[in-house]
Amino acid sequence: MEYKNAYLQIVEEEYLSRYAQHVKDTKGRLKPIEPCPLRTEYQRDRDRIIHCKAFRRLKHKTQVFLSPEGDHYRTRLTHTLEVAQIARTMARALRLNEDLTEAISLGHDLGHTPFGHAGEGVLDKLIEGGFIHSRHSLRVVDLLEGDGKGLNLTYEVRDGIANHRYFDTPATLEGKILIYADRFAYINHDIEDAECAGVLSESDLPKDCVEVLGGSKGVRINNLIADLVENSYEKGYIKQSPLFDEMTNKLHEFMFVSVYTNPEAKGEEKKATRMLEMLFEYYMKHPEAMPEFYRTLLDSYPRDRVAGDYIASFTDRYAIRMFEELFVPKTWSN
Repeated sequence: MEYKNAYLQIVEEEYLSRYAQHVKDTKGRLKPIEPCPLRTEYQRDRDRIIHCKAFRRLKHKTQVFLSPEGDHYRTRLTHTLEVAQIARTMARALRLNEDLTEAISLGHDLGHTPFGHAGEGVLDKLIEGGFIHSRHSLRVVDLLEGDGKGLNLTYEVRDGIANHRYFDTPATLEGKILIYADRFAYINHDIEDAECAGVLSESDLPKDCVEVLGGSKGVRINNLIADLVENSYEKGYIKQSPLFDEMTNKLHEFMFVSVYTNPEAKGEEKKATRMLEMLFEYYMKHPEAMPEFYRTLLDSYPRDRVAGDYIASFTDRYAIRMFEELFVPKTWSN
């Protein structure tokens, strides 16, 4: 791939670490396109993601608390923005490729279902071959966006999106940064949301985690970033110190018990689960009820996968709306 913007190339060569992914070394796109004189290929990927429909839908998709009424609870979109900020901070400190890091961060949850991981669990159970939101995010950018055209992103961004779970192994250090940024973000902002919801208080957090990581969200995130940078700088890998890794895992386990599986916090998920199951059953029996684009996919993909594609695109409120249209009797009027 010819790289026309000489100034940006010089900046990368002089500034980036030897371990960074240079844009001139990209493995390219599924379909070649003309280089842009103003933006690197990873900047273009970031812009394509920001302007796509799936990105806009994230603002009405659950992070932890289903369809929250308060203005200050996180949604999947605000989570994504916080992840991107944390990831870019670490990339800059490590002299890795910030544009690549940001593009992966902004695209990593494009395939998330309505109602968060509850929705993911439903589709994983119902679709042959399963459903994993990271893999579906890749399907979104490769196929489902643009009515079948996809976003035609670079290999490195696609790889980071598809391999962003904690135990995945992305091809670039920028992709690895996203894994940690995602973890640092959701653990800490979920604590804040749970406090806002009255599910837990700061004093409930494990004392050793607080002593090591910090006593507030901002302090913890800053300390986590500093620890990772210190233990990863110019070493060709991304990792935390053993103590911070241990405390991060312990805090995650605490959140799993106290919030992620807490009946008080997740009580409505059973309703959401049943609702999505009924929607899935309906579209399996009535594929003609899906929009035209999804019907065209039936020529190439199994019906259960396509029904899952359609439902995964729903926001929380659109899922509720479709459920009401299909299953809730309407009042009579004349």
